[in-house]
Amino acid sequence: MPKPLVQSTGRRKAAVARVRIRPGTGVIAVNRRPFEQYFPSATARMVAAEPLRLAAAEGAYDVDATITGGGATGQAGALRLGIARGLAEIEPQTRSSLKRSGLLTRDAREKESKKYGLKKARKAPQYSKR
Repeated sequence: MPKPLVQSTGRRKAAVARVRIRPGTGVIAVNRRPFEQYFPSATARMVAAEPLRLAAAEGAYDVDATITGGGATGQAGALRLGIARGLAEIEPQTRSSLKRSGLLTRDAREKESKKYGLKKARKAPQYSKR
């Protein structure tokens, strides 16, 4: 396996993606599985591959990612941030277009913590008068 050109990290919700980008033919592997098999949802695939489309580098680089934590949406978002950060490092001229599209910004929204006496963060048990 060739040495990675660049390594980057992307995070979203509880998901963390470690991304390695190297010159290649456009193959994306996630946790050693093909991209289409790991993300069966077309929406998740579109979100994750957005930086490559925007930078017009779809067939230029191979992406190898290791993702842990979170669900499908969070993992796709984490992969998107990781790929965008890696592309910005490899091709500095694409940084402005990636930044303008909001792909280099970490989505800071996290799950709110549960409060005692409540069922979830804000959901209270049903009120009973008697």
